[in-house]
Amino acid sequence: MNSYGTNFRISMFGESHGDLIGVVMDGVPAGLPLCTDDFLADLDRRRSGAKGTTPRKESDLPHIVSGVYDGHTTGAPVTVVFENSNTRSKDYSMFREVPRPGHADFTAQVKHNFFNDIRGGGHFSGRLTLILVAAGVVAKKMLGNISINARITSIAGLDKPQQWEKALEEAMAEGDSVGGVVECVCTGVPAGLGEPFFNSLESEIAHLAFSIPGVRGIEFGDGFAAAAMKGSEHNDCFTGKDGKTATNGAGGINGGISNGNPIVFRIAVKPTSSISKVQHTANFVTGEMVDFSVKGRHDACIALRCPVIAEAVAAIALVQHI
Repeated sequence: MNSYGTNFRISMFGESHGDLIGVVMDGVPAGLPLCTDDFLADLDRRRSGAKGTTPRKESDLPHIVSGVYDGHTTGAPVTVVFENSNTRSKDYSMFREVPRPGHADFTAQVKHNFFNDIRGGGHFSGRLTLILVAAGVVAKKMLGNISINARITSIAGLDKPQQWEKALEEAMAEGDSVGGVVECVCTGVPAGLGEPFFNSLESEIAHLAFSIPGVRGIEFGDGFAAAAMKGSEHNDCFTGKDGKTATNGAGGINGGISNGNPIVFRIAVKPTSSISKVQHTANFVTGEMVDFSVKGRHDACIALRCPVIAEAVAAIALVQHI
């Protein structure tokens, strides 16, 4: 389905090359100051244009069409929409016949019996992360003094920022793509948020993180490195009765519940599926193996635009428990 949440429920709609994409947010309290300008900073952080991102440029101007009156939320569902104007749908005409390797073209066709909108990836496009960011703006406002900040920690397996530009240039020159890792830190989160087992705070964040197209993994605190540690290395010893700890191997969550320390998680973002480098794959009409190259405008590294999206999903998850 295309809805998530209980206390703060979001419903997404639209396709990459359709007229509009948008989000309906239910559970926004009345009296919250909200206007178009509130969205612009985060939307701009997701915007394309930098090296390694798609040449497709949209205005990304949010239109608030319900739930706000006289600069404040009314308590009714808040709806925000965005127009799609810079589209080249002809670039996608071949993907019925030859689904892109690594993309959702094949699974979307199976799921929706070939009625899915193929243009730009349709409802499966990274374009729709724009409305996740919009929902994240509102969620951040609802969180008050909780601060959420994300950053890229590696590109193409390289940890030093000075190496990233060369890796991007090499991939672009080859018509290829690279992945990356994004780390998100949430500070000021009070202890006691979350539930054990099925609605653990990690479960909520992970659920939404995997709603970001291209995410292949997530870890909290020490993450996978904890599997190679001893308990004495991974345990977080308390420094006082307030629950603060000397280390943060747990990433701010114990038993599915926030412990008062910063919540720290990292997401692994795969290389972009749509690449112009020739690949050998199946033609689903003829049954033959063919050389295939993706035309059109695509990011060489989708991780570059993911930090603000990671912040958005963290905010949406936390709001469920505030």
